[in-house]
Amino acid sequence: MAETVQQLLRERMGDDSVGLKHGDVEISWREHCATAQRQAAALIGLLDDARPPHVAVLLGNTPAMLEAMAGAALGGYVLVGINTTRRGEGLVKDVVKSHAQVLVVDDEHAALLDGVEADLAAAGVRVIRASGSEWSDLQDGAAEFVPLREVTAMDTFMMIFTSGTSGDPKAVQVAHLMVLFAGATLIDKFSITADDVCYLSMPLFHSNAVLAGWTVAVGSGAAMVPARFSASSFLDDVRRYGVTYLNYVGKPLAYVLATPERPDDADNPLRIAFGNEASDRDIDEFMRRFDCEVWDGFGSTETAVIITREPGTPPGSIGKGFDGVAIYDAESVTECAVAVFDEHGALANPEEAVGELVNTTGAGYFSGYYNDEQAMNDRMRHGMYWSGDLAYRDADGWIYLAGRTADWMRVDGENLAAAPIERVLIRLPEISQVAVYAVPDERVGDQVMAAVVLVDGASLTPSDFERFLDEQADLSPKARPRFVRVAAELPATATNKVLKRELAAEGPTAGDGVLWVREERGTAYALA
Repeated sequence: MAETVQQLLRERMGDDSVGLKHGDVEISWREHCATAQRQAAALIGLLDDARPPHVAVLLGNTPAMLEAMAGAALGGYVLVGINTTRRGEGLVKDVVKSHAQVLVVDDEHAALLDGVEADLAAAGVRVIRASGSEWSDLQDGAAEFVPLREVTAMDTFMMIFTSGTSGDPKAVQVAHLMVLFAGATLIDKFSITADDVCYLSMPLFHSNAVLAGWTVAVGSGAAMVPARFSASSFLDDVRRYGVTYLNYVGKPLAYVLATPERPDDADNPLRIAFGNEASDRDIDEFMRRFDCEVWDGFGSTETAVIITREPGTPPGSIGKGFDGVAIYDAESVTECAVAVFDEHGALANPEEAVGELVNTTGAGYFSGYYNDEQAMNDRMRHGMYWSGDLAYRDADGWIYLAGRTADWMRVDGENLAAAPIERVLIRLPEISQVAVYAVPDERVGDQVMAAVVLVDGASLTPSDFERFLDEQADLSPKARPRFVRVAAELPATATNKVLKRELAAEGPTAGDGVLWVREERGTAYALA
C-alpha cells in the first residue's frame, strides 16, 4: 500500500485508462505520468544540491499544473503553489520566502512578472516560461529520469499558501501522508472508482483543490478535468465531460444557483459535490436543482482542526470535531461553556459560549508553516493549535461557526459574532451572498454592517429587508445591520472567500453599489 504520493503515482504509470480530459483531448494516466517524469527530469537537472529542492509554479487550472504536481511527487522535490492573484512585491515575497530555486510560469500569468523579474533573479530564482523553447529544450536535453530522493510519509509534497483573508499568506507544508489520508477518506466516503470523473475547477494552488479534488482522482484512478470555474459554463462542463464528482470552497454553489434555472438542470451525471463554506440553503437548493448529493464540512489549509458533518447535523452546524477539537477562551485558556439557546433558537450566552476552535492534542496533521517562526508561535500556544476561527458548541457536541477572531463585534456593550447574523440574512431568497463585519461606531465600539449580492434578476427594497428582519425571531435587535451595502459583487480571494478586511476598511460606504442606513434607534432603512 502506498505511503507517499510518489509511490501512489508510480502505480498510475501502468494505467492506460483515461487520466485527464481537457478540451477534446483525453490522455491516459500512463501518458500523463510519462510527461510529468520528463518535466521532473529537466527540473531536477537545474536544482542546486546546496539549496532546498523547491520549485514554484505560477500556473492556471490546466494540464500543465497537473503535470507539475505529478512531476514534483514522482521527482521527490517540493512544489510551491503561488497564488495567481498575488501581485508585485507580494508575489515576489511569497516566491522568495519559500526558497524556490525555479519559477515556472504560463503565458496567462507571465505579465504578473513584469517589473519584478529582476527581483526574482537577484534572489536566485530562475524563471522558465512553460510554453517557451527554453522549457522544451530543457526537457529534450534532460538526463534519464532519476528521482531526486525517495520521500517519506512526512516529507513535504507541496507548499500551499493560506488565503490571506486575515493577514499575509503563510506557506503551509503539506505532507505526502496528509494528501494520501485526505484522498483515501473521500474515496471511501463517496465510493469513488476509476469510472468516476473529477472536476477540478478550484485553484490548484490551494489546499481544497489538492486535498479534496486532485488526490481523489490520483488515489482512485478517476479521470481529472482541470477547468477555470465559471457559473455559466458549469453545467455544460459537467455534461460534456461526464463529471460525477466535484470539490468546492467558498461561494461556488451560490454563484451557480444565481444563474437562471432550466427545466433539465437535473439531467446530468453529477453524483457528489464536496467542499466547505456553503450555506444550508445553498446546499439544499443545489441538491434539489442538480439531483446530486452535497457534503459540506469545515477545513483549512492547515488541516489541524477537522470537523465533519454526520447524519442528523442540525441546520447551521458544521458537524462534530475529531478527537481533540474543542472551543477555548483565548484569555483564560479554558474551555468555553456549552451554548444555550432561547425559545427562538438564538444563542443566549455568546460571551460565555463563543471561543476559538482549537486542537487540544497539538497540531494534528499540520506540519507547520515554512520559514515563518512567528506565525507558528501564534498558532501553537499552550501545547494546542489555535485556528483563529470562532465557534460555539451545543450540549450534544454540534459545532457552529461564529466567524474569524477578527469577526467579533462590540455593539452597545454586547459581543456579537458575524457568522450567526450571516446565517439569518442568507435565508432571504433574494440574497445570493452576504458578508457581515464591523465598522466603527461614531462614539464607542462597533456597528454591524452587511454587504449583500442579490440573485440575478432579483429586487429588494429597504422596506422588504426591514419586514424580513422583523420575522426573524432568532435575530437579536442589536444584530440588525446598521448599514447595508447592496453590490454587484464582493471582493474575494482566488478561493472564493470574501475579503472582509477590504470591506471593513472602506467603512459604511456604498462602493460600486447602493447603501441603506437604519435609523439609529429604529428598524426602518433608507437609501443613504
